[in-house]
Amino acid sequence: MVRWNARRRNVLAVAVVSVVGGGLLALPLTTAQAEMAQVDLIYRCTRGVATTPDSRPVELKVTLTVQTALAVGEPLNVKWNVAYQNNTSFLSPGLFQPGGRLLATGKVGVLGDPWQGELHSLGAKDQELLQAGGSLALPEAISGAVSTTESGVFEIEPRNLLIDFTPPASEEVVNDDAGVPVIEYHGDGWQDFNDRDPKFNDIHNDVHATEKKYSTATFKFTGTGVDFITEQDHRAGKVGFKIDGKPGIPATADASKDANGNPVVVVNQGNHTLWGVRDLPYGEHKLVVENLDDKWMMVDGFRAVTEEILTPPKQFQATCKPVKKPTAIRVVIGGGSATNPPESPGTTPSVTPSGSDGPPTSPATSPGQSPNGSSSPSPGTNNPGTNGSPRPTVTVTNTATASTSPKPTTTTTVTMTATPTVAQVEVTPKGGAQTGEAPEDASSGGLLLGSGGLMLLVGVWGGVALLRRRAAHSGESAETL
Repeated sequence: MVRWNARRRNVLAVAVVSVVGGGLLALPLTTAQAEMAQVDLIYRCTRGVATTPDSRPVELKVTLTVQTALAVGEPLNVKWNVAYQNNTSFLSPGLFQPGGRLLATGKVGVLGDPWQGELHSLGAKDQELLQAGGSLALPEAISGAVSTTESGVFEIEPRNLLIDFTPPASEEVVNDDAGVPVIEYHGDGWQDFNDRDPKFNDIHNDVHATEKKYSTATFKFTGTGVDFITEQDHRAGKVGFKIDGKPGIPATADASKDANGNPVVVVNQGNHTLWGVRDLPYGEHKLVVENLDDKWMMVDGFRAVTEEILTPPKQFQATCKPVKKPTAIRVVIGGGSATNPPESPGTTPSVTPSGSDGPPTSPATSPGQSPNGSSSPSPGTNNPGTNGSPRPTVTVTNTATASTSPKPTTTTTVTMTATPTVAQVEVTPKGGAQTGEAPEDASSGGLLLGSGGLMLLVGVWGGVALLRRRAAHSGESAETL
């Protein structure tokens, strides 16, 4: 009995500790009150699409918004809003069909132990039809987020803003009489044949042609590929190709033969693509076509091709820097983030960052990695007193937003109440009042045994006396009869 009481006391003590411990663990789960900081900056941009005819740098007004107090597990959002300043703007480097894209990458330094690195915020804007030298539309939102797993204090330092322009995929057919400097003809024997029979299917019903060996046609274009368009004819000869001064692949072709190398019997079959190349670096290129025989070489036109570009061309990139050294923004991460309440006391709640819709198109990275030019805050290397203990980890999510605004982050705070499952008293007497007090531990075993024995003796004695009395009564009745 004494041991049983001791066990109950131990259980009760453990339950009390669990409740107190649950209260202590629940305190950090309260979401930090949202505190935001906004910094207005002027950025000056040079090179790439920031190159203007009068050599004036493009200026941007930048508003940087950062949440300065949040709980562990909540995303730290860094938002940039940009606008043109002083009547300047980025300029289109050429004539482009709809589908070009302007991409902005805002960089901030993450400074503090144990976090060191950069957070990249992304924003994009699809362009309409662009004229050469026309103004480029800016992204409406530039945002990025990082999630940490431990509390701490660090600073956000605004850094450079990169602007990239990506041309749309396109094809353009250029006729043979486009003229200098697009197309140039060198050598003897060149003739310009116009108003040709429509059944020849020539582009604009005309061609340039020569029968002189070593005569050349030069085509300058911008893109990632090119085609040479001629007439297929049994009277044609072999021609050679050089792209940017190097032999093409293949280096020669013959319009008097089919794709299998067999001679053809047709004449004047215009709009025939004889040779082409793809996967050139985006930019300006020069194709030279040379007549290698004293036979007809006919130029019907060229096709300039821009394939889908995954990496923005470097020649269009503009770099924007703050005009004045910006002030760092202090960020405090404390406690834990909002959680779902546990199913029962003692269950460890799971922590989930609130307001997150999942990782973006652009993939999340692990600490210290920088895929595709993007890096993330990584644990510091010098932190005295850690003795090799695990460092906080962070995850960077880059979000590219085209013509949309980022969704606001929502935070839910859950208050947990721990209820003890152990009774307040050690023993509750059956049928007794629920007073909340244990009964007195009085020893009454001897009294109970004595009273029981006495009652047993009285019962036995009473039974014997009753039997004797009945026997005597029976004897008296017999004598009377």
